[in-house]
Amino acid sequence: MAALKIALSVIFVIVCLIVSVIVLLQEGKSSGLSSTISGAGETFWSKNKGRTLEGKLEKSTKWLVIGFFVLALVLNIL
Repeated sequence: MAALKIALSVIFVIVCLIVSVIVLLQEGKSSGLSSTISGAGETFWSKNKGRTLEGKLEKSTKWLVIGFFVLALVLNIL
């Protein structure tokens, strides 16, 4: 049981570092009045955002954070 906890702790630390780096790589969101007026929300880039690097960073952030919480819960139970 101790080996499992150590392995999960190492994976947890690696996931924490990766999430930190991915969050820092993402661009800031400008959802203010200027983007609403200019119609930036309905551009070609916003419709195909999943194919861009920014879209991939968002998806990977989502899945890594889910893994982070699952690992945190499992480590608390152990």
